[in-house]
Amino acid sequence: MLSKTICSYISFPFDQFLTTSLTHNCDYITQNLTINTLLKYKIAAIIAILTASAVGVTFPIVGKNFPILHPESKLFFLIKAFAAGVILSTGFIHILPDAFEDLNNPILEDTPWGKFPFSGLAAMVGALGSLMIDAIATGHYRRAHFGENSGLVVGVVDEETSDEHAGHVHLHTHATHGHAHGPGQMEGSLGDLSDFDRIRYKITSQVLEMGIVVHSIIIGISLGTSQSLDTIKPLIVALCFHQFFEGIGLGGCIAQAAFKSGSTWCMALFFSLTTPVGIAIGIAITNVYDESSPAALVVQGLLNSVAAGILIYMALVDLLAQDFMNSKVQTNTKLFFGANVTLLLGAGIMALLAIWA
Repeated sequence: MLSKTICSYISFPFDQFLTTSLTHNCDYITQNLTINTLLKYKIAAIIAILTASAVGVTFPIVGKNFPILHPESKLFFLIKAFAAGVILSTGFIHILPDAFEDLNNPILEDTPWGKFPFSGLAAMVGALGSLMIDAIATGHYRRAHFGENSGLVVGVVDEETSDEHAGHVHLHTHATHGHAHGPGQMEGSLGDLSDFDRIRYKITSQVLEMGIVVHSIIIGISLGTSQSLDTIKPLIVALCFHQFFEGIGLGGCIAQAAFKSGSTWCMALFFSLTTPVGIAIGIAITNVYDESSPAALVVQGLLNSVAAGILIYMALVDLLAQDFMNSKVQTNTKLFFGANVTLLLGAGIMALLAIWA
């Protein structure tokens, strides 16, 4: 009887120690498995998003060699309208609300962040900054290529009356800042674009890429530092969709700008790598980065606001207005209707993705 009591007395703390040890080891193993699973999903995200970005941005660049996928073909107008809708929805639905949420976080001091809508101000700065860069660069290229007295008049529709130009129309619009010359319609080749049109596309592609890069790095870091599979899984799908069609919009501008081959592929590579690089940075700083810290919230909020302003401006002014005011779209009712439908479809699908990511 005494021996049983002694054994029970000895075994009780031993059982307690064993249970605690096993629990600790199980927690450790579970934690390691979770970390490994998260890392596998993040690496998969890098590969998937890199592939989607590369395919999207190279699609119009390579497609210009095929008539059906040519940047001036009817099909590509529809695809580009869809892509512009995706970019516009990204700015309004995905980026700007996040920026407002970051800069209105209760963690931040009420003064100054609670006293003034800095998100709206930064978005306006981004849009106006894009306009100024657009205008300054266009003016510089115009003077460099056409001289001080180039004779380009914006906003004038001039029908030539001489026999040499009979039946030809010189069309200049505020939206395109371009020049369409021909018997009423564009013939659908890059050769039909004037030097000034190409200058506009060069500026558009460079400013658009700048806005995309800012947001892509931020969202990449956010995914890389995330510790929740429920957040990572839908974000991978949303970013693949988003990067693919954003790439088509950017790639279309790059193709129409007729950059030299080296510059074209450098811009395509730079776009393709931005989000994957952001994810890699996020993975590297997971243990030290706190996205809910005041400093991180302010930096993310301001950069996202500026990026939203840039993307909204570029989508409305340099992508949609430029294409929708094109004589090829204006004179073709079916194409005009189709472009509006695909625009709304792109914006709507991207808006729906905000439910999950």
